[in-house]
Order: sequence, then C-alpha cells, then structure tokens
Amino acid sequence: MAKAVKLADIAGQLGVSTVTVSKALSGQKGVSEELREKIKTLADEMGYKQPSARRREHAVKSYNIGVLIAERWLDKYDSFYLQMYQQVATRAVAKECFTLMEVVSAQMEAACEMPKLVQEQKADGLIIIGRLTGEYLNFLNEKAKIPILYMDFCDEKADTDAVISDSYYGAYRMTNYLFDMGHREIAYVGTLLATGSITDRYLGYTKSLMEHGVAVREDWTIPDRDIQTGEIDTDRLMQLPQEMPTAFVCNCDLTASYLIRKLHEQGYRVPEDISVVGYDNYLFPGLCDVAITTYEVDMKDQRPAQTARSRPPPRTAAPDFSVPFLIPPRANSLFAVYATAFAGMPLGNLFSFCAGIQCLSTKCEHIRCKTPYFAVCYDQQEIPCVWDMY
Repeated sequence: MAKAVKLADIAGQLGVSTVTVSKALSGQKGVSEELREKIKTLADEMGYKQPSARRREHAVKSYNIGVLIAERWLDKYDSFYLQMYQQVATRAVAKECFTLMEVVSAQMEAACEMPKLVQEQKADGLIIIGRLTGEYLNFLNEKAKIPILYMDFCDEKADTDAVISDSYYGAYRMTNYLFDMGHREIAYVGTLLATGSITDRYLGYTKSLMEHGVAVREDWTIPDRDIQTGEIDTDRLMQLPQEMPTAFVCNCDLTASYLIRKLHEQGYRVPEDISVVGYDNYLFPGLCDVAITTYEVDMKDQRPAQTARSRPPPRTAAPDFSVPFLIPPRANSLFAVYATAFAGMPLGNLFSFCAGIQCLSTKCEHIRCKTPYFAVCYDQQEIPCVWDMY
C-alpha cells in the first residue's frame, strides 16, 4: 500500500516550509501566486490528498434500501414477512443504512408499474420479500437499474442474489421426527408450486418418506391456498382425505392452525388422535389453542433455538429446530455485502454460502442434504460446504 503524501514531502521537494505549503493548498494569504501554482502542481503530481478528502473516502456510505412486499402476503394474520422486514430494517440501521417499505398491489404487478420509491429515485437498491409474479420480477430486473436482492424465494431463471431458508432440509427433519415418533401414515398440507418454499418443503417431506420405504400418496398431498392469489382457503381447498393419516406436515404454522381447527370440527383431537407439525415458529396470537411442534426460521438471533420462545412445547413435541440460510454472494453488488451483514457475521456454525444462483434451484441434483451444513454445486461440480473450510 502506497504511503500517504504529507505536507513535509512537498515542502522538501520545493525547499519551503510546511506552513507555506499548507497556506498555498488551503487558499490562505501570504504565498505568491507563482509559488502557490508550483505547490498545487507538485501536490497533484505526488498524489497528495487533504485530510478532509481522505476522511470522506474512508467514511461509511449510507444507503437507502427499498423493500417491496406483495399485498397478498400481508394477510391480517400472516404477518411473518412484516416480522422479517423489521429484522431487515434493524440490521440496515446497524450498518448506517435506512429502509423504505412499499406494498405492491395486485394491480401494480399486473400492469408492471414501477414502485414509487424507484420512480422517485429514493432507493439505492431493492430487497423483495416474498415472491412476486415472474413477469413483474423480470420487469424490475430489467428496468429498475439498481441492485436487487430476493428474500425467502429465488428464481433460477434470473441472475439475482437471494437469501432463503433451507426449507427442503427443514421439512425433511420434521418428517423424520414424525417417523421417530412412530408415525408411518403422514400427509403434507400445502399447494405445490404456490411458492418455492412450499414446494421445497414438500420435496423434503417426500425424501423422508422414500428413505423410510413409504409411498407418496396423491390423496395425502392436500392444497391449502389459491395458487394465483396465495390466499389460504380452508373451505374450498383444504379438504380432509377419506382415509385419514396419523400425522400432517404443514408448510407453515398458519396452515397448521387452520388444519387443527378443521380437525376439531370433524371430531379429531390434536395431538391425542392426530399429530400436526408446522414451520416458521410464527403464529398470530390467539389463532390456535394447541401448541404446535414447528421448525423455526430464527430471523432475529440467527442461531439455533433449543426450545420455542413463542409458545410452550406440546406434550408430544420435540425441541424446535432452527434453519440455516443460504446466501449466494455475487461480485459488484451492494447487496452481496448487505446480505452477509443480514446473516449476522461472524458466521458461527449457521450458514452455508454458495456461489451461483443455480445452486438454490430445487431442480439442482448436485445438492446433497447431509447435515445442517450441506454441499452445494457450482458450475455443475459438487464442492464442500463453505463452513467446512471456514
């Protein structure tokens, strides 16, 4: 690293005092114009920078970060994404950045209308929490002209950074837990392809079934929401099968609470007659009288949780599990750095990093779930988890 040029260095070259050099560079009187020009010229040639300029260069730049959330994800009960936004805002302030949230309506998505915070150039970058329509995402990536980061979903068709929880492995562990508790007739509740996380959790569920030699039954894959609107519809979609399983794996705690209510209406007791497990460890207070065994996405502390902090464990419950995050950093992106900050450095033993958005695709056959820290692929080659090399 080159040594910083000082006033004394310039003074020595010209045979004048440092006071004279200081006056010349700061525009003060007492120096002839001819000498002033010589001093300025030599200072430029030597690469001298005044202390105030050096301080500005090393100062931490403050960014305004726009956060977009689709209106459909802000149900009166399902405020999981608002909780996620609060954590993002807290982490941003800690990095001397600020967040501005804008709710994206269905009309905005359909018309591909640019968010106001982008139109008015109020955001230096965007974080999108929860999936928006593919057409709208393509529109934002093409027209917004600022860095974009996805949270809680990814898109293998776009070269965009994403932070997601390991839904595949989480549901795999939850289903394994039910097998450990003696269950073999296990159903899954969640509309496939409605979101990436719901589909990933279904794939984790099927992996566990296959490893235990249990066939996946079509009538035990129960939809819970409209695939277009994302709204949970217990009357039209969440229909109990004629032949009942002994346990249900639900894609989220909200769905689990609705299912428990429906089971009670049909005369079943939970957990005495049928077991129900959820996901997220987040449920609006008062929605369910039965404590739910769940898999926690610990957004606040970003470290494994040994027991549920929001609800006491039910009689048949295991400790809550905590989910690691996958963060694909990409060069030349503000949010590659910001995503790392969000994860909460130092890494501890929580996070796996992968280089390449294709690694996050559920179709990627190179992903191997072995432990909470698992191998990822890059350019179709399997590499060790980064944690193993940390």
